[in-house]
Amino acid sequence: MFIGSLTYCFFMVSFLYPKTWLLYVASGVLGAGAALIWTGQGSYLSRCSNESNIARNSGVFWAMLQASMLMGNLFVYFQFQGKDHIDADTRHIVFIALIAVAIVGVIFFCVLRRVHNTFEENERDRELDYASNSNSIIGAFVKAIKLFFTRDMLLLCITFLYTGFELSFYSGVYSPSIGFTSKMGESAKQLVGLSGICIGIGEIFGGVLFGLLGSKTIKYGRDPIVIIGFIVHLISFLLIFLNLPDNAPFNDTQDIGFFDPPLAWVALLCSLLLGFGDACFNTQIYSMLGGAFASNSVAAFAVFKFTQSIAAAMSFVYSSHLGLHAQMTILLVFGIIGTISFCMVEWSFKRAASQSLKARTKDGGDKLQIEVHSD
Repeated sequence: MFIGSLTYCFFMVSFLYPKTWLLYVASGVLGAGAALIWTGQGSYLSRCSNESNIARNSGVFWAMLQASMLMGNLFVYFQFQGKDHIDADTRHIVFIALIAVAIVGVIFFCVLRRVHNTFEENERDRELDYASNSNSIIGAFVKAIKLFFTRDMLLLCITFLYTGFELSFYSGVYSPSIGFTSKMGESAKQLVGLSGICIGIGEIFGGVLFGLLGSKTIKYGRDPIVIIGFIVHLISFLLIFLNLPDNAPFNDTQDIGFFDPPLAWVALLCSLLLGFGDACFNTQIYSMLGGAFASNSVAAFAVFKFTQSIAAAMSFVYSSHLGLHAQMTILLVFGIIGTISFCMVEWSFKRAASQSLKARTKDGGDKLQIEVHSD
């Protein structure tokens, strides 16, 4: 996590000296660092949790993570307000502030306590890992490959793909599309920053809500929350389809959707819904990977970020060629399949847990009968 966080600092420093080649290099380094930090913090979250609090901890983690969207967008919104051109002084102020925050984060990584996995089965697995030397890089890679080709993980990969597609959509396509819709009015460009703020509010609200409902999430399962997240996204896709023109992602346009003129409050409501729906999916994915896959959390989070990153890269490629309607069709298809596949895996774990509980109950009853008979 510490090494990964340093790459974020390097990426932001590159904006103080804007060179095309440096930006590409820094972006590549950032991608490698992101793989380290996301896999590391996923494993760390799993090791700090147990079966009863993993849902709560995932929600709290997601809310804290997405708070950056709210605070960062607010800061940039006020710094860029009234500016048609971002001058060097403004750029320096923004990125020096972001670098300072990142450095504080790096320092906090250094003082985090070391923890061992609290799941008993992880303790056994880790002893076996040490014995077989499978904690090596090659061993970890082989472990991740084997996990990737299991039935449950292959099903979850469809969900991971969907989260990657919708991540690219709300972070790189939707907000700029609002700004390109000239019929939105003179405030269209300012709505880009407000859209990011609304996405952050939705993410934070979802994280806090599911953090507070952590124990109930374990009781009723993760699938209802994921289904709610998909329904929320479905509503947002419909409103976006009605509110924005198809060519909005490409450049300034005078075209309109079905609403004439496009409504600013609908655009911001969709941002809020996109953020909340994303929180539904990601908090439950983290809860599942940190709970159900706790004995192999590093490999599970590695597969998750690998698959999600591939989807995000694919989305950024096709988003520059496909209109808004085609992009939302892709999201709709993968959203339906991804939600179904997540529920199938969750139901599989529920059945396994129920059978395990029945087996333990039966073993306990048989033992009690033997002891009574002996007395």
